[in-house]
Amino acid sequence: MSKKVVQFMDTSFRDGFQSVFGARVLTDDFLPAVKASVDAGITNMEAGGGARFQSLFFYCGESAFDMMDRFRAEVGPDIALQTLARGINVVALSQAPRDIIDLHAKMFKKHGITTIRNFDALNDVRNLEYSGERIDHHGLNHQVVISMMDLPPGCTGAHTAEFYIDRLKQIIAAGIPFHSICFKDASGTSNPEKVYNTFKAARKIVSEDTILWFHTHDTAGLGISQNLAAVKGGADGIDLAKIPLSGGTCQPDILSMIHALKGTDFTLDLDYRKILVASEAFEEAMKDYFFPPEAKMVSPTVTLSPMPGGALTANTMMMRDTGTLHLYADVIKEMSEVVRLGGFGTSVTPVSQFYFQQAYLNVTQGKWKKINPSYGDMVLGYFGRTPVAPDPEIVKIASEQLGKPVFTDDPLDILEPGIPKATKILENNKLPVSDENIFIIASCEQKGLDFLLGNAITNIRKITDEKAAAKQPAPKAAAAAPAPVGPRDYTITVNNRPYNVTVSEAGGIQAAPAAAAVPVAAPAAVAGTDVEAPTPGNVVKILVEVGDTVETDSPLVVLEAMKMESEVKSPCAGKVLAVHVSAGDTVQASDPLFTIG
Repeated sequence: MSKKVVQFMDTSFRDGFQSVFGARVLTDDFLPAVKASVDAGITNMEAGGGARFQSLFFYCGESAFDMMDRFRAEVGPDIALQTLARGINVVALSQAPRDIIDLHAKMFKKHGITTIRNFDALNDVRNLEYSGERIDHHGLNHQVVISMMDLPPGCTGAHTAEFYIDRLKQIIAAGIPFHSICFKDASGTSNPEKVYNTFKAARKIVSEDTILWFHTHDTAGLGISQNLAAVKGGADGIDLAKIPLSGGTCQPDILSMIHALKGTDFTLDLDYRKILVASEAFEEAMKDYFFPPEAKMVSPTVTLSPMPGGALTANTMMMRDTGTLHLYADVIKEMSEVVRLGGFGTSVTPVSQFYFQQAYLNVTQGKWKKINPSYGDMVLGYFGRTPVAPDPEIVKIASEQLGKPVFTDDPLDILEPGIPKATKILENNKLPVSDENIFIIASCEQKGLDFLLGNAITNIRKITDEKAAAKQPAPKAAAAAPAPVGPRDYTITVNNRPYNVTVSEAGGIQAAPAAAAVPVAAPAAVAGTDVEAPTPGNVVKILVEVGDTVETDSPLVVLEAMKMESEVKSPCAGKVLAVHVSAGDTVQASDPLFTIG
């Protein structure tokens, strides 16, 4: 009996980049490895989307559209290229209005993409309807997603095989067009038995020719066993990666999966020798990049507090930047409670960031003393319906701190069209008004504008940069100054009383009581309301100046933290009396940013 050939997608050039380098990889560096992958017989690759879209503009000084064009040119017309989208967030971290959701599909089709994998972290099917319809409308394959994870110990009510099958039935009942179905476990925490039962049940619901896919990370060391469970349960395809971006926070390795399928009824139908050659080319391409050690580790505690591989290193690198990495273990422990009380949204971007930021605040500020705005919006319903109702007390705290009521309607209905707003920004800055530029502004906001104006800052972490700095010769010590001549004056204290002492050139000494010091008045404090940083992060852009008049909720500054950009808004109306930070500064939670009076 012939073996079933398991399809697979090589995620090295998107999820691998995100899970190890925070998606900060230059196109010139990795394209040779893409060609080697094609030569090895790999015909399906992940080529962008997710964090790889914004990161190119934010950190690499490149256009993601140019990258996709070059990727397509490198692989030729026949290789399947796939990107990742976040439902109504598409490739941003905030919701996109309907016109931008449509433009996303149109632009990705134009720039060489074959398939868009489309998920919603809350598994709110409403968030997949319009986005899926537009992906299909523009001629792309729509891979609709059900998001998976295991809950922390003691939690029940969602994320069971039955829960996922219910979501699959909702997708089918909603008439969402799709080419394939993916069950996506961004944290790699779903136990293999649940994975098997989910695929076994799903295969009975859909037609025989419906393609079922499984995606996971190897963060907890479960990736190979999860893949085996999925394949045996009825999955047609899985996600894999190559050395050096496989295992750990990334996808399981291709070679390891070939080995695990030996003696079964399944095969990847690959020549391992060609995969070795492609892996060697990839290692050569990545040799200059800094690999955070935690990216290559197995982290068993992730099964207790699901942290996705694609966010783990982004969070730890941010904690390195803010000098708080020593708190990581405490934050991961606190995530368990944050997930338990937050309604069980799947720990995948952007919800994983909400969880981590709230856990960080609970550790550094005290439990629930400060609600992260995005976490608060989630429990209040502004991102859609959570799988179960969040804890009522947490909802109350969020509503009081954010000054917002609970929201139960469709999030898309409260978003203003994005194209007119982006067009105005382009026109005001005398930039070409094109579909690409509109989408860049809509999805990347200020950093997108900085890129288009030629003001992008490249921030790639390479070991070669560190070595170059280390090899610079130390500055020569300045020649010692000649000993002073003439009288020398000192002040000494005896029995708490200061004396002025003069030593003459001949060695004579004179001493006299010192005059009492005149107290210096401390600078007068600026009266007003202090605006503090809600989370640790980097100051991206100051939006106001001293003397500006602001209203309640006027944006004051853009902060970047744990892969997310967010505006800090004024808590009151008044005048900006003081600005305590500058663009490029790193701040801790509760650091003063502004004073409003």
